[in-house]
Amino acid sequence: MNALLDTSLVGGPFLIGLYALAALCAAGLLLRRLRVRTAALTLILVLAGALVGWVLVWLVSDIWDLFGVSMSTPTRLWTAGLVGALVLAVTNLFGARPRRRVLAVVAIPLFLLTAAAGINAEFGQFNTVRAALGIPLYGALTDALSGPVPPITDTRGTVGTVTIPATVSGFAARPAMVYLPAAARSANPPVLPVIEMLSGQPGSPSDLFTAGRLAGILDAWAATHHGLAPIVVVPDQLGAPDRNPMCVDSKLGNSASYLTMDVPAWIRGHYRVAAAPDGWAIGGFSQGGTCSIQLGAAHPELYGTVLDISGELAPKAGNPQQTVQAGFAGSAAAYAAAAPSAILAAHAPYQALHIIFAVGGDDTRYIAWTNTLKAAAERAGATTDLLVSPGTAHDWHTVVYALTRALPLLAAHTELTVNP
Repeated sequence: MNALLDTSLVGGPFLIGLYALAALCAAGLLLRRLRVRTAALTLILVLAGALVGWVLVWLVSDIWDLFGVSMSTPTRLWTAGLVGALVLAVTNLFGARPRRRVLAVVAIPLFLLTAAAGINAEFGQFNTVRAALGIPLYGALTDALSGPVPPITDTRGTVGTVTIPATVSGFAARPAMVYLPAAARSANPPVLPVIEMLSGQPGSPSDLFTAGRLAGILDAWAATHHGLAPIVVVPDQLGAPDRNPMCVDSKLGNSASYLTMDVPAWIRGHYRVAAAPDGWAIGGFSQGGTCSIQLGAAHPELYGTVLDISGELAPKAGNPQQTVQAGFAGSAAAYAAAAPSAILAAHAPYQALHIIFAVGGDDTRYIAWTNTLKAAAERAGATTDLLVSPGTAHDWHTVVYALTRALPLLAAHTELTVNP
C-alpha cells in the first residue's frame, strides 16, 4: 500500500503511462472515416475549443487575476489542449458507432485526469498519491529533550507535528511542523540555529515538506555536515487554508504576535537554540514570503536573516479595498505601513540584516516585485542575495531550487557550527 501511496505524480512511470494512454485515446478518436466537410468542421471545433481554453486562462490569470499569479505557458497549453480534447470527445458521441461512443465516454475523465496531472507536474504541488489524497506523511513529534537519548549514528533528521500554544496572541493556529536534525536529538545537543519557515496561501505547514521537499534538502546537507542542520519550525500563519490574516494583528487574528512571540518562546522552551538575531532566520514562499520579509524587517532584534521566496509587494486579501477593510480596519495608512518596503524604510538603517530573495526565472510579475524589494532592502542598509530558478515560475519547483541554494547561505549567516 505504501508503494502505491508513494507513487510519484510529477514524473516517472505513472505520469508517462498516463500521457501515453491519453495520446492513444485521442488518436483513436481522431482516426475515423469522415467526409471532408465533416472532418474540417471537427477540426475547426477542436481548434476553437483550444482557443477558448487559452482565452479562459488569460482571463482568469491576467485580466481577473483570481489567483494572484500569471499562469505559466505549460499550464495555458494544458488547459487549451484539455478543452480541445474534450470537444473532440464530444463530437464522437454523435453519429458514431457504439464502440466509438464508449471510447469517447472513457476519454472525457481520462483527459481531465491527464490535464490535471500535467498542470500538477508543472506546479509541483502534489508529489505523490499520498499528498494528493491528503494522507499525512508525518505523525506527532516527541519531545527531543525528554529523557536520555542514545548516540545518533543516522544523520537524517526527524519530522513531525507539534502544537504551539497561542499564549500571548490567542491566534487559532493549526499544528506546526518541526524538522529536528540528528544533532538536536543527541544526548548533549549543540546550540543550533533556527529557521522559522512559512508556507503559502492556500496551504498548510506540511506543504513545505511534501511539495517543498524540505526534509530531504536538510538531510542532504546534514549528511555532509556531521548531522548538523538548522532546527526548522513551520508554524501555521493562516488558521485555515482559505484564510489570510496577512501576518498582522487584526480582527482576522493576531498572526504577527503568534509568529514573533508565541512561536519563538515555544522554540526556546523546547530546544537548545542559538541566540537571536544572529542564529535566527525567517523565510517563506509566496504569501509566506511576504510574511517573512514583513516580520523579518520589522523585528531585526529577533531575525538576522530573511528568505523571501516569490513574495508580494504588500499583504493581500482580495483587491486593495477588501484588503484594507479586512486586515486594517479601513485604514489605508495602516495598510501602506504594512508593505515590506515601508517597513524596511521605517527601520533603516539596518546594522546586520541579510535578506535572501528567490524567484522563478519565468515568473515575470514576481521578478519585477523581487527586484523592487531587493532595491528597497539595500537602500535600508540590509545586505542581499538573489537566487533565480531557471525555467520555473510561481511554483514549488522554484521553492525546491531556492531552499537547496539558500541553505548554505542560511547556514553561513546563522553561524551553524559545532559548539565545543
